[in-house]
Amino acid sequence: MNIQDYISANKQRFYDEWASLIRIPSVSCQPEHKADMLRCAERWVELLRQAGCQHAEVMPSNGNPFVFAEYTPSLNSTLSTLNSQVPTVLVYAHYDVMPAEPLELWQSNPWEPTIRDGRLYARGADDDKGQAMIQAKAFEYLVNEGLMNCHVKFIFEGEEEIGSPSLEAFIEEHKDLLACDFILVSDTSMIGKDTPSLTTGLRGLCYWQIEVTGPNRDLHSGHFGGAVKNPINALTEMLAQVIDDKGRITVPHFYDDVVPMTKEERDMISQIPFDLQAYKKAIDVDDVFGEDGYVTLERNSCRPTFDICGIWGGYTGEGSKTVLPSKAYAKVSCRLVANQNHEVISKAFVDYIQSIAPKGVRVTVTPMHGGEAYLCPIDLPAYKAAEEGFAIAFGKRPIAARRGGSIPIIASFERILGVKTILMGFGLEANAIHSPNESMDLEVWEKGIVAVTEFYKHIQS
Repeated sequence: MNIQDYISANKQRFYDEWASLIRIPSVSCQPEHKADMLRCAERWVELLRQAGCQHAEVMPSNGNPFVFAEYTPSLNSTLSTLNSQVPTVLVYAHYDVMPAEPLELWQSNPWEPTIRDGRLYARGADDDKGQAMIQAKAFEYLVNEGLMNCHVKFIFEGEEEIGSPSLEAFIEEHKDLLACDFILVSDTSMIGKDTPSLTTGLRGLCYWQIEVTGPNRDLHSGHFGGAVKNPINALTEMLAQVIDDKGRITVPHFYDDVVPMTKEERDMISQIPFDLQAYKKAIDVDDVFGEDGYVTLERNSCRPTFDICGIWGGYTGEGSKTVLPSKAYAKVSCRLVANQNHEVISKAFVDYIQSIAPKGVRVTVTPMHGGEAYLCPIDLPAYKAAEEGFAIAFGKRPIAARRGGSIPIIASFERILGVKTILMGFGLEANAIHSPNESMDLEVWEKGIVAVTEFYKHIQS
């Protein structure tokens, strides 16, 4: 049976199994979902065993548990003779998801998958339960049809959305268990439904929380306003200084290790189909912003950034309360590019914020998590196999493109295991990951299964 017929014959079962994962609210950043993390890991163990892994287990860590599964091709395979040189593939994914809030913005229950207009809507529909299912179902087909001649390992974690704090120690402890020739990841996106692409680079990340403390209690703004430094005012004044009027980050030595873009890189980006007006319309903004001297596709993939991810303090309830708050907070992040060390940048940012803190308040900057950027060579045999997979599934060869997101553990995998990662993702901008009404295009999802199937056929040939 070919892969398209296999998908058609098993489509409802595929959806049901996908839904069984989504219904588990595995939100890693919320302690009340601790039990759900284990439930989701255990469900993945069941599904990977059913897909054909001879071994699958939940493995403990310092945080949420890991899922490890393994398939070793049998000498009784319908393939002629087991080639001892076939590659070992390590498939990485994550089973944790972002919170669904604000719930009122969802058109349907985020924990109950709903299909409408050719899409499956739910939290985790794409990131990363939907994309992980693409890997699992391509693997299942190849095993059931006797076509899998690779040694395949799966490692799924439950902390990716909080920076993978337990992963590095787990990799170090289990280097032999995770040894492989390359890593395969579906947790990235394509340029468009009709423009398939392979991710060749990811940005790194730094993330901090800032706490500004002023008086020892909230004060009456009439009695104390104008006489005592307001922590929220102080916080916004500091944050406003981080980016200058040319879109450049003002932290001293921030750009020291940034490698300038080459003409070849900029030419490659210029070939990517991009409609600026459609881009602005899709996110309902009247203009774009960014570093002078760069176009939008360069700014959101190849250049570093600074963003305020959250800010709060004082009174935010209904009505008014004339208060000068005691504290103010912000969560902020930087996306980094190749050669920038996230630990160096993190310390530089902490030092900078402390240096511009005004008198009258006390400022604490707490680093939360971070990771390095990643670049994938496009001449690797595994990359070429992925290209072939996309070409067959989507009817056109994929564009090589850097993406603006971060998966910090990809650099950790390379440093500890000494192997490269192939970023074979099938997300779309319209999927709205991390946002209300996250979804997965079902046509792309099925083509993803075909692409991964063809990838394995080419890598083991």
